[in-house]
Amino acid sequence: TPAVLEALNNAGVKATFFVVATGYNEKYLPLLAEASAAGHQIALHSASHEYSDIYRGSEAYWQDIALLKQRVSPYINAESIRYLRRRYGGKGLMKQLKSEVEQKGYQWVDWNVCAEDAVGGKPSASTIFRNVVRETGEQTQCIVLMHDSSSTRTTAEALPDIIRWYQDQGFTFCRVEQVLPTP
Repeated sequence: TPAVLEALNNAGVKATFFVVATGYNEKYLPLLAEASAAGHQIALHSASHEYSDIYRGSEAYWQDIALLKQRVSPYINAESIRYLRRRYGGKGLMKQLKSEVEQKGYQWVDWNVCAEDAVGGKPSASTIFRNVVRETGEQTQCIVLMHDSSSTRTTAEALPDIIRWYQDQGFTFCRVEQVLPTP
């Protein structure tokens, strides 16, 4: 995370971090305050990251989000966060959750460019860069999914080249909240 923040800050780019707060990354949660203070958006993904548990039903999903908010609240104002990273569960469940997300005043966010940096084999920085370029294609507005974890260290290495490439293509950078308003 420090390397990702450094790359973003060096480029003057603000990003959105969809947070996971499992037991193994608890020691990194204080970095949320640093990211937020630097102008990055903090959003919610999952407390457990165990999709088979989270998407058992609506109640399980909202329990996971409540636990996530509890875990991050010592570092940021979790109650003010209105953005959730979307993931897919059962067909009927997703329709129900979509309705509940909107009723509760949240905005669900999905990505349209995946860096494929969390796939097996620990891809190199150049592979991550090529994945982003390929997935961007002719799109004019991109939400790029990248991961920041101990197994994705090359993501931070790829960031400066990715940022430069997008800038060379005429893209500007912003936080998700700047382009997707909450309901």
